[in-house]
Amino acid sequence: MERSWERRRRLLGCVVAVSAVLAWAVVPASARFVVEKNSLMVTSPAHMRGKHDSAIGNFGIPQYGGSMSGAVLYPKENRMACDKFPSSFPSKPGALPTFLLIDRGDCVFAKKVWNAQNAGASAVLVVDDTNEPLITMDLPHEDAEAAKYIENVTIPSALIDKKFGQELKKAIASGEMVNVNLDWREAVPHPDERVEYELWTNSNDECGAKCDTLMEFIKEFKGAAQLLEKGGFSQFTPHYITWYCPDAFLLSKQCKSQCINHGRYCAPDPEQDFSTGYDGRDVVVENLRQLCVFRVANENKKPWIWWDYVTDFHIRCPMKQKKYNKECADSVIKSLGLDTKKIGKCMGDPSEDANNPILKEEQDAQIGKGTRGDVTILPTLVVNSRQYRGKLEKKSVLKAICSGFEETTEPAACLSDDIETNECLDNNGGCWKAKGSNITACKDTFRGRVCECPLFNGVQFKGDGYSHCEAVGPGRCRINNGGCWKETRDGSTFSACQESGNSNCQCPLGFLGDGNKTCEDIDECKQKKACQCPECSCKNTWGSYECTCSGDLLYIREHDACISKKTSEAKATWTAVWIILIVLAVVAGGAYMVYKYRLRSYMDSEIRAIMAQYMPLDSQNDVPSHSHDANHL
Repeated sequence: MERSWERRRRLLGCVVAVSAVLAWAVVPASARFVVEKNSLMVTSPAHMRGKHDSAIGNFGIPQYGGSMSGAVLYPKENRMACDKFPSSFPSKPGALPTFLLIDRGDCVFAKKVWNAQNAGASAVLVVDDTNEPLITMDLPHEDAEAAKYIENVTIPSALIDKKFGQELKKAIASGEMVNVNLDWREAVPHPDERVEYELWTNSNDECGAKCDTLMEFIKEFKGAAQLLEKGGFSQFTPHYITWYCPDAFLLSKQCKSQCINHGRYCAPDPEQDFSTGYDGRDVVVENLRQLCVFRVANENKKPWIWWDYVTDFHIRCPMKQKKYNKECADSVIKSLGLDTKKIGKCMGDPSEDANNPILKEEQDAQIGKGTRGDVTILPTLVVNSRQYRGKLEKKSVLKAICSGFEETTEPAACLSDDIETNECLDNNGGCWKAKGSNITACKDTFRGRVCECPLFNGVQFKGDGYSHCEAVGPGRCRINNGGCWKETRDGSTFSACQESGNSNCQCPLGFLGDGNKTCEDIDECKQKKACQCPECSCKNTWGSYECTCSGDLLYIREHDACISKKTSEAKATWTAVWIILIVLAVVAGGAYMVYKYRLRSYMDSEIRAIMAQYMPLDSQNDVPSHSHDANHL
């Protein structure tokens, strides 16, 4: 049946693939709630093909930004899924994922989906038990037991109406193969905090200027793409175009050299010469490998590795050097820390006479949806389901992607110099600018200029950005003296800028003024603020004053008094005498201590010598007696 449908598809001369476009519609359900509806597309059997409404469950993980095709299965028992399934329904290798069809009733929705997930289902379709408008599946009340199901459910689910559910059951009961396609790429409203974009590309590096431009873009855009992906600002999906071989040419040399899976997935010969170099089937296989690299990396929560693999493969495994092969690809995969076995399992058998689910999804995705037309040329870039028009280069593409964010929610990559509009070059964009310097509040972005007080050399400016910005915090005096008064005269410099405290300008001691534009020197002598002793004579200087005393008197500023120089000299003499006496006392005390120590050491050594002579120690040998020897003489 599948094969005959495939032949009819090919005879039509186009790649027929039905995909679900989830048209996100917000339909009022009551005064407080809304039901989020989406369209579910049946792709098989043919007589049921078309769109049907369904309501997304308020739990699980809908595949926003992606799509999922699956085979619908209606269990023979436990059809309400309120109990654990005695057997599992895992997807078989190379087969479509299992979408379990279950009935509503007897238990909460979350428990049904939980049991289906544990049985191996990839998605759940719940059939309503009454003819009523669709509702959002959720918990009817706070329930600790049911809450644990919601926390652990990771597969998507949807509620369908009773009539549509009965049609699906009837088709399954009659032995027909029922396939549906869910697509969440249109389910997220835009612009939002995340942009979904896709690039339709090719691994062929021998197709001339077009391939060179594509690879140059991938290398140039890789850094920005990975930053957006790692920050959670974007969701990127690579795609690859394939064609099928018409039935009349399935056994031809051209078809065999350009296609895999018996003519189902083909690519043009890289050199346009079937007798030399690599074949189109080699390109299809590498395209498939790159798709699987993306899928495996995505499973590892590192989808951005795809950019590393594609650029590294192009550099290390070019066709011109005859390295465009599995061995070289595997070496690149291993260097990136990915599992080659998983990727090989994902790719399947290219010689098998059957559909490859990965490439089949790619062909399905080629058909245009909504505002996006069919993908027929390479390269094609789609941003938020709108086909990008323009030059394929970093600055233009980044600008298109950044336009998908709501204003003021753009990531840092969207505020970089790479995509600036240069509006600040004209009259500084109407923003504030510091006099006598290049410090400005004007900043170019992809949306146009913004006036925002800057951070310059570690110093933050604050203000409205249009007419006023002032430096605040530590280091502010390094920038234009913090906007405060400053003057140098006779080799002395005074400033009204204060590093600590608030950002207000304050005239230094000895000056009076607003601190911003002026600080006038205070005449301490005239205002009698200093040098007021009877013997004192005051003379004002800039920023300070000088006070002298008459005769032989000496001025003491701390006490604002004059004292006799003789008195001062006497005090100095007595101070010197006391210092000398203290030093002599310390030296004498030290000498006495040394003398006492040496004397005691000498006495101890003499006592030990005397005791050793008259009271030998046990450890010493007996002194030999010479009197006995004398008797023998």
